[in-house]
Formats: sequence, structure tokens, C-alpha cells
Amino acid sequence: MIMLIIGELFVLCGIHVNSTCFLMELREFNNQVHPPPDYPSPHGSQHSLRLRTVPAQDTNANQFDWASPAEDAEDSNEPRNLRELPLHMGLKKAVWQVQQMRVPVVSSSWNIKQSQTFRRFCEVVKYILSYFVLWKRGIQRIGGHFGGGVQSYFLFLRFLVILNFLSSLLIAAFVLIPSIVFRSMNLNSTIAPTVNLTDEEICLQYDPKPGVLPVFYTYFLDLVSGTGFMEYSYLFYGYYNNSVIESNSFSYNIPLAYLLTAAFYFLFCLICTIIRMGDTARLVVVTGGGAVGGYSMLVFTGWDHGLQGNRATKLKQNNLRHRLQVDLEEERLKKKSASLTLGQTVSLYTLRVFLNLVVLILIGATFYGIAKATQFSQSMNPTGFMGLLLQYLPSMVITASNFVVPLLCDKIALLEKYSPSTTVILALLRAVFLRLVSLGVLLYTLWEQITCKGDISNENCKPCHYYYDQYKCWETRVGQEMYKLTLFDFLITIATLILVEFPRRIVVDHCSCKLTQLVGRQEFLVAPNVLALVYSQTVVWTGALFCPLLPFINTIKFILFYYCKKITLFQNCQPATRNFRSTTSNFFFLLVLLFGWALSSVVLLYSVAKIHPSYGCGPFRLNSAMWDVVPGAVKMLNHTSEEFLFYIGSQKFSIPLFIFSCVLLCYVSALTSVHGKSVTLLKSQCKLEQRDKQFLVRQIEELNAKVQKEQREPQQPQRETKPLNHTATQWNQHYNYAFEPDEEPRPY
Repeated sequence: MIMLIIGELFVLCGIHVNSTCFLMELREFNNQVHPPPDYPSPHGSQHSLRLRTVPAQDTNANQFDWASPAEDAEDSNEPRNLRELPLHMGLKKAVWQVQQMRVPVVSSSWNIKQSQTFRRFCEVVKYILSYFVLWKRGIQRIGGHFGGGVQSYFLFLRFLVILNFLSSLLIAAFVLIPSIVFRSMNLNSTIAPTVNLTDEEICLQYDPKPGVLPVFYTYFLDLVSGTGFMEYSYLFYGYYNNSVIESNSFSYNIPLAYLLTAAFYFLFCLICTIIRMGDTARLVVVTGGGAVGGYSMLVFTGWDHGLQGNRATKLKQNNLRHRLQVDLEEERLKKKSASLTLGQTVSLYTLRVFLNLVVLILIGATFYGIAKATQFSQSMNPTGFMGLLLQYLPSMVITASNFVVPLLCDKIALLEKYSPSTTVILALLRAVFLRLVSLGVLLYTLWEQITCKGDISNENCKPCHYYYDQYKCWETRVGQEMYKLTLFDFLITIATLILVEFPRRIVVDHCSCKLTQLVGRQEFLVAPNVLALVYSQTVVWTGALFCPLLPFINTIKFILFYYCKKITLFQNCQPATRNFRSTTSNFFFLLVLLFGWALSSVVLLYSVAKIHPSYGCGPFRLNSAMWDVVPGAVKMLNHTSEEFLFYIGSQKFSIPLFIFSCVLLCYVSALTSVHGKSVTLLKSQCKLEQRDKQFLVRQIEELNAKVQKEQREPQQPQRETKPLNHTATQWNQHYNYAFEPDEEPRPY
């Protein structure tokens, strides 16, 4: 039996040996170490299973000849049949493979060493790459001082910086650099027009170049407003040509590259956002979306044992303390809401409904003001500083409404008595609705002005299919609006930092009056700041088709935002008095960002498919729609590729794909539901086990208390018949020297 066990271990470990010699050596070794006893065991059957040994003459009963094939088992007296051997299936399979294939078992030690080496290499690479993570130490310091909520804002900001930077590289590689190279080499080859230009000669006139040498004042106005020399540059849509370069079996279609790059840019941003949401959703599922069961995980697994130095240790302690504060605050409010009576609950919900109506009235008034400001700004064409103010009038109204209305909504949200996380999320959603829909109102007003409210038969839109007199290159005009919104948002942030936040900190620190002490330093509000990032990114997505360099501008803007926000956080702000859980909030931040992407995608699709491009500017100037370049490029392919692409775009492919996607979605949703129920069941089992352990601990405590009580009670001495001269030297199991006689007793 011992030989079988050792042989089994050798087979499982994959050691290459000669099976016959190996078994012979094991038999000799077994006979030397454990010789067969010549006498019966004195213990008999009283031996334990661990101490029992098999007699040597019986060791051959369960042995197997590895070199013999299975077919010879019938001719031999030994039971070589695998079914008759008392071995488990893994060992039987190994024996069968050795007999059938007649090949030695290859050692797996080399594979184990290779896997260990590769694992160590991956760990070293991850450790090295951790030094190149953008703003790693700064964000860790922020999380230690101000909690995970504020840290989530900076993590979100870093994600947007990387996203915009990669998007800028994509646009530069396929649109900007080829356009610059082809223009410098004079390789422009214009595409033949696909529309009739007999009645549209007036629509071809577009010349934004400044005629005389402008002064510095004009340069400043052009830089801020995006007009003049800025308008006729690679920054905006109107400067790019509609050319196809063909040279030495090389061709490059600028309009097709422009459109496909914009499409891939949107698709790339969507994929990155969904991947980020998936990572955050896993954390939400692990933590259960709340504080239940999170205390033990935070206490026992939340510490980073790789921290070095007192500074990093204190930052981690502060971070854990903030997270515990959030969880305890959530639990306190849940218990308070659960203890409300029916009348208190009805009055609370009535108050919430009334306050929501007030919020909707405020937001509706804001939308009406934005629409009127945009119409007034587009109808006036003054020059100079007054013209600059009128151009920035929609941006001013949007920024003012985004500053005032969320403050009022925050004050209203305090009266609704929600938990901290719910309050932050509700304020975030209201502000998101305000900002995104205000941007939508601006775009809708511009659409009304450009397309004459969708009526092409209107006198203003009849010759060119758009309002040519006011918008000679409407794509550049929309790009200028997005450029001004981006620039104005940055200027307002810097002005607030310099003119509001620093003076407030100086007054609070150097003035001891009650009013300043009551106001105190400002708190870093996560929801408005995150919403500002979402709003800025939505503006960039909306204007990327009309202003290709806007993602690069936004990258620089967000980098400056990081350092400005970090300075004002440590110099001017104090830790928030009411914290919120960063895990669920991160998911909502990305969900709001996805809403912004959806809004900008609607603008992109409608502009590409419906609105007629400008005749005098841009890469689609001679097409009836921007999408027309795609069928034209497909027709230039060979017949097989053309048929394949048309099949992909037909109903024969799209309908089965849609059905398969629905089935897959139903399967994933059902699987998610099953996993959710399993997680809920496991959590309930954990709770029951905790209660059982508490019950056992309580029983042990009661038993220990009972035993200690019995030990504290004095025991009655037992009466025994002893000689009269005997003196007890012990009492209650303790030796007493007072009873020790000094001399031997004298007999009576």
C-alpha cells in the first residue's frame, strides 16, 4: 500500500521514471525499512488506523505493473485491471495513458517555474508602471485629507484628461497631420461636385481672411471669440479641404477620413466610458451598494500593508476614518427614516413633491432665458467690445444659471431630508438635467436659426438650403459657439479661484468677527465640480465635428483644472462636514457622462444625415449631406468588398443581429439576476452565521461566569477521621503556613 501511495504521488507530480524498476526498488526499500513481523501484533485490532501496517506478504495484492498493457490482465494472476484496483479516477487515468501511449510522463516542474517567472515579471512590470500613473501621489494625498468623495472627483478628472489626450492623438493622426502635409506639398485634388451648382453660385462665397494687418486689440478679440485669423485655421471645420490625394498607388480621402475619425472618436469614448463603468459597477456589487457588511471588509482588509513612512500612514488612516464616517451617517439616517410614523411619512413625501415642483419651475425659467439670449445674440452683429459681449451672451446666461440654480436646488434638497449619498446624487441629477438640457436648448435655438425652423422653402433658406446670409459657414459658427463655451468656462473657474476663494480664505483666517467665523472656509462640493467636468466634456463632444482641435484644448484645460483645484483644495477649503460614499457616486458620475455622450451623439448624427453642408467651406462642401462620402467611397472598392459592406448594412444582417443582441441581453440580465440572488442568499447566510456565533459566545460567557462564581464561593471542609494530633495545613486548596507546627506534638 505504501508503494502504491508513493507511486501515485510520483504519477500526480509527473516525474519521469521507469515504472518496472521503480516498483522493484520500492519493494526492496519497503522490505528493508518495514520487515514482515514474525510474531502477531500484541495490540491486535486495538491499533488506530494511523498506526496499523499491512503485512509484507500482502503488499503485492494491490500493486500494478505499469509496463504491462491492459489487455494482458486476463492472462496474469495479478489483478491488473484498472476497474479492480482501489485507486481514484485521476490515478487510473494516468495509468491508462501510460499503458496506451507507452510514453514517459513529462515533468511539469519546468512549466511551474515558467509560470512563476512570468507572474513575477508581471508584478515587476506593474510596480514599475505604477510610477508612471498620472498624479498618483497627489490624488492619494487628497484622498487621505478629504476622503474618498473628493478623491473620486480627481480620479474622474484624470480619466477625462487621458481620454481627451488619446482622442487628440487620434484626430491628429488621421485628420490634422495629413491635411497639413498635403497642403504644404500642394497635393490638393478636389472631388467632383455631386450637387447641381447652377443656382447656388452665391452660396460658394466665403472668405473669412482679414484684409488688412490687424492690431493687437483685434488679435485679442479674435483669439477670444474664434473669429478672424482663428476662424480660417485648422482649429475649425471650414479650413479643411474636400480633396482626395492620389500619388503612386497611394490615395487618401480627406472627407472620408474626417467623418470616420469623428465616428471612431465617439465610439472610442463610449467604449472607454463603459469599461470604466464596468469596473466601478463591480465595486458597487461587492460592497452591496451600501454599508451593510462593509465594516468588517473595511477594518480587516482596508489597510495597505505596503505603506512606508508616517506621512503615507496618516493619509491612509484619514481615508479610512472618512469612509467609516460616511457609513455610520448612512446607517443613522436609515434607522431614523425607519422609525417614522405613517403621518410623518405622508407629510415628508408631500413636502418632497412640492419642492420638486419648485425646482422644475426654476429650471424651466432658465431654459426660457437661454433661448431668448441666444436668439438676441444671433440677430445682432455689432463689432468691437460690444460685439464680443453679445457673442458671449449665451455663455454668460448659461454659466450664471448653472451657478445660481444649483445653489437654490441644494438649499431645497436640505429640506427634503435625504441621506448624504442620496442628497448628492439628487443634486447631481438636477444639475445634470439643468446643464445638459441648457446646452440642448442652445443647440436647438441655433438649429432654428440655421435651418429656418426646419422650413427649407423659407425665403432665407431657399437658395442654399440653410440661412446663408447669417451663416455662410454654419459648421464653423457652431464650432465657435462650443469654443466660446469651453473658453468661458475656463476663465470663470480661474476668476472664481482668484477673486472669490482666496479672498474668502484670507478674510476668514485674519478676521475674528462672528460672521466670518460662522461662514468659515468653503467646502469642496463634489457634485457641482463633477458636473462642471461632465458639462465641459459634453461641450467638447458636441463641437468635435466642427472644431477638431477642441479635445486637445480641453486636455490642456483639464490639466490646468487639476492644479488649480488642488491648490484651492489645500489652501482655501476645509474637509466636508457631510461626506458621501465614493463607490456609488463614481458610478453615477460615469452614468451622467454617458448621458452627455448620448446628447452629443444625437447632434452628430443629425448634422451628418439631415442638415445640408455649407457650400463654401469644409470637406463636404460639394455634397448634399455629409454621409454621401461614405457610399461614394464604398463604390470605389472592388465588387466583393462592396457586396459585403452592403450586406452588413442591409436588413438581412441587421435584423438577426438585433435579435441575437436581444437574446444575449436577456441572458446576461437573467444571469445577473441569478448572481444577485445568490449574493443575497450568501449575505443572509453570513448574517445567520454571525448570529450563531454571537449566541455561542454568549453561552460561553454565561458558562465562564457560572464557573468563576462557583470558584469564588468558599468550599466547606470535609470532615475526616484523623488523629487528634493532626493539624490541617491546607484550606481551600491553598497551603497555609500558619498551621504548620513549630514542634512535634506531645502525647497526652
